[in-house]
Amino acid sequence: QVQLVESGGGLVQAGGSLRLSCTASGRTFSRHLMGWFRQAPGKEREFVAAITGSGGSTYYADSVKGRFTISRDNGKNTVYVQMNSLKPEDTAVYYCAAAEPRYAPSPVKQYEYDYWGRGTQVTVSS
Repeated sequence: QVQLVESGGGLVQAGGSLRLSCTASGRTFSRHLMGWFRQAPGKEREFVAAITGSGGSTYYADSVKGRFTISRDNGKNTVYVQMNSLKPEDTAVYYCAAAEPRYAPSPVKQYEYDYWGRGTQVTVSS
């Protein structure tokens, strides 16, 4: 069982930056594909970014590509997403997720992820 705790959300003006963190429990962090998802009011939860266990591969939604950067520190059991040039449409609850190791996972699919954090609110004002 992996427990995930997000932090770093808040209120920021359009064009500003935030860095979200997600810290995981356990000793197998480096084995887990890690992802960030978000859910805006009245909308379904959507993929934002993902990173493989080694950090060697990253994946981004088109809507955040070039503005967000996902990274991880396996020594600290933590995954980050640096969010720059924020827009009002980035306003959402952001969730961290971890996937158990499996063959050829699809990092953008929510069903690949076995553990979820409780989320952190990001609000971007115009």
